[in-house]
Amino acid sequence: MKTAIVHDWLVTYAGAERVLEQMLEVLPDADLFSLIEFVPPEERGFLGGREVRTSFIQRLPWARTRYRSYLPLMPLAIEQFDLSGYDLVISSSYAVAKGVLTGPDQLHICMCYSPMRYVWDLQHQYLREGGLARGLRSGVTRALLHYVRNWDSRTAQGVDEFIAISQFVSRRIRKVYRRQSVVIYPPVDVARFTPEGPREDYYVTASRLVPYKRIDLVVEAFAGLPDRRLVVIGEGPEQRRIRSKAGPNVMFLGAQPIPVLRQHLQRARAFVFAAEEDFGIAPVEAQACGTPVIAYGKGGALETIHGLQHPQPTGVFFEEQSVEAVQHAIRQFEQEEHRITPLNCRQNALRFGADRFRQEFGALVQSRYCAFRKELGADHD
Repeated sequence: MKTAIVHDWLVTYAGAERVLEQMLEVLPDADLFSLIEFVPPEERGFLGGREVRTSFIQRLPWARTRYRSYLPLMPLAIEQFDLSGYDLVISSSYAVAKGVLTGPDQLHICMCYSPMRYVWDLQHQYLREGGLARGLRSGVTRALLHYVRNWDSRTAQGVDEFIAISQFVSRRIRKVYRRQSVVIYPPVDVARFTPEGPREDYYVTASRLVPYKRIDLVVEAFAGLPDRRLVVIGEGPEQRRIRSKAGPNVMFLGAQPIPVLRQHLQRARAFVFAAEEDFGIAPVEAQACGTPVIAYGKGGALETIHGLQHPQPTGVFFEEQSVEAVQHAIRQFEQEEHRITPLNCRQNALRFGADRFRQEFGALVQSRYCAFRKELGADHD
């Protein structure tokens, strides 16, 4: 079984790359393709020293830092990979990787992190946040997104099997592509995030400071609760605006290495999470440390956190992305905190470990490939 794995782009070691790392563990002989590869040397360990075959975008000006600007060229670029010599093609896709060209005698399985959110249901939100709601640039951008949307919809038909990273993403795949999918939750390093040490009287949130993460909401909520402390870990383009909303009870640590993040998760009273995520690794890492989560009750969080209605709760949900809703959830958590134990948080997080992912992913690939080869044999007979 000659195998190719196609990833959108490789520039860092983040959530999708953690999934890719585990897929490479299951399929160590697979060849790896990506539109570009600019992973910093200190983060390249997950690639296992293997060669990455890249597209022509790798050689274009400013591709290292402004690769997203080449979105209009990405459908063309992904289609230029010659995968005709492979039996199994796995696309690791949150953008265009699933658009690779495959033939009738090749099995194409797509690990779909989400249909492109900025192209589909969240287009208008992204245009507003990018200052592209009106004007000539808005018109050009909307036309481009229309083109990509049509291409994305068409190429979904070339996928034989979709894997979704959550039930939430599975519903988006069904809505956008009209396709069914199998849910395999992403791997979380629950062995590295463990409970340890005494709790302290502060809350923590950690994320890149970008608009959809809604860290501004969390900071503003704590500015109105001056008797509670909040620690913010992360940096990004929204940093200055978010800092302007903070009170003296909010501490910004910027980007921090994993050991520092882990230490703050282990000691915090609770982790606060205001984004609507397709899955959301950070809340699972917090629970792995025995830490409760106060989260927006939409998206993947509903599948990774047990709310107060659960017999063994691990967190509290708020129903809308507003300052008042976050503040109410914090007060509710403090009233019900005695019901949420570190053991229950840890046990819940263990459902998402890397061993479980490798077993489920490997079993699906093997069974689907065997069935596919059997179908080919019957056709040839």
